[in-house]
Amino acid sequence: MSCSAIDYFIFVPAYNVERTLCEVLSKIDESVLDRAHVLVIDDGSRDGTAQAFERFMSENALDFKSHFEYFKFEQNCGYGAVVKKGLAEGLASGAAFVACLHGDGQYPAEKLGEFFAEMENRNLDLLQGSRHAVAGGAKRGGMPLYKRIGGAFLTALENLAFRVKLTDRHSGFIVYSSRFLKTVDLNRLSTSFDIDLELISIADAFRFAIAELPIPTRYAGEKSNLNVVTYGMRVLRQVVRRFCM
Repeated sequence: MSCSAIDYFIFVPAYNVERTLCEVLSKIDESVLDRAHVLVIDDGSRDGTAQAFERFMSENALDFKSHFEYFKFEQNCGYGAVVKKGLAEGLASGAAFVACLHGDGQYPAEKLGEFFAEMENRNLDLLQGSRHAVAGGAKRGGMPLYKRIGGAFLTALENLAFRVKLTDRHSGFIVYSSRFLKTVDLNRLSTSFDIDLELISIADAFRFAIAELPIPTRYAGEKSNLNVVTYGMRVLRQVVRRFCM
C-alpha cells in the first residue's frame, strides 16, 4: 500500500475493460482522490486492460499517482474473488469506508463523493446505488427488458425476506463501512456475483445501518459476464436461507 492516512478505499473490478477503464478512473473527483486510495483489480483480462491503466497513469493523475495501484490475477478467478480481495485490501488500508466501482463504466464514479458524504453524515454501514429509485430510470438508461423484469421479481422476493426494503438489490455500486466489514469472514463468502447480496444479507441480519441512493443507469451494449439463470438461483438460495433463519 503506497498511500497512508486515507479515509476512502476504492477498488475497481476490471475484466477486459480496456475501452472503459480510463474514463471510469478519470471521473473520480479530485476531492475524493485527495482522501482515497484506488486499487484496480484485473481479473485475468485477455485484452489491453493493463495497458489502459498505464495510459491513464501517463496521461492523467499527475497529482495523484501515488493514490493509484494495479493488481492482476494471472487467471480469471471470478467476481467474488475480486470483491474479497478488494474488501481485504480496504480493511488493511485502515480506511473508514470501502467502495466498489466497476471498471466497465456501468456505475457513476463521479457520484462517489456524494456516497462517501452520505455514509459519514448518516453514520451508515452499507450504501447501495439504486437504478430503480427513480421511476423509469433503468429503461431510459438502456437496461434490457429481461434484466428489468428479472431484477424486479427477485428484489420483490428479497424485500419479503429482509428487514430493510430496497428498490434495487442487484446494483454493484456499494460503499461499506470498515466497522461492518470487520465483522465479516470474507473467506466464507461466495466467489460469484451473488457476493454483493451476501454482504447485504449479513448487514441486514445483524442490523447494521443500510440505505440506498439513486444512480443513473448506463448500458451501452457491453457484454455481460453474468449468467442470469445461475445468478437467479443463487439469489433464491439466499432468500431461502433468510426465511429459514
